[in-house]
Amino acid sequence: MANSAPRSSPLALTVLALLHYKPLHPYGIQRLVKDWGKEQVVNVRQRASLYRTIERLNGEGLIAVRETGRDQQYPERTVYEVTDAGRDTARAWLDEMLSAPKQEFPEFPAALSNLLLLTPGEVADLLQRRADALAEQLDGLQTALAAEAERGLPRVTRLETEYLRAVTAAELYWARAVVEDLRAGGLSWSKEQLDAVAEGPVQD
Repeated sequence: MANSAPRSSPLALTVLALLHYKPLHPYGIQRLVKDWGKEQVVNVRQRASLYRTIERLNGEGLIAVRETGRDQQYPERTVYEVTDAGRDTARAWLDEMLSAPKQEFPEFPAALSNLLLLTPGEVADLLQRRADALAEQLDGLQTALAAEAERGLPRVTRLETEYLRAVTAAELYWARAVVEDLRAGGLSWSKEQLDAVAEGPVQD
């Protein structure tokens, strides 16, 4: 039976991409992710997940051990390099991720689909808290973009931050508008309405 294609993930793609530049050990990969601001889009807070991803990529032949070294300051460190198969796979993943929108199931839309469990006032309070958090995130993203520009980094290295800023700004605008509608009574619901919905459509 033919082997299935390697499974993509944001972290796996980032590991392959960083190894395109030079061989690295896991700590070096984690440091570069943070230094280059990629922790905004790739979760490396749990080092164990990074090691699992590296082990998987190594097992699939997408990366290989370059060398294992030790010095007085650090324990034994394994340095990895990307293979030809890893280079081809990274390009294939990029082609798919960039060109084809993927149906994902994040928590927030799922929560929105179940707002009927709460009152309009409760929803307004919760969305206001979210809007406040989004405003803070937006300030942080704008600061990060300015700092990256001051460092002279080319724009291509800032596109993920630009994207996050645009998406955050759009969600903040939407959240504030919904809160305003809830506060003004333009968006409301009642138990009677919910009971009617639960009964299903009225048959003629």
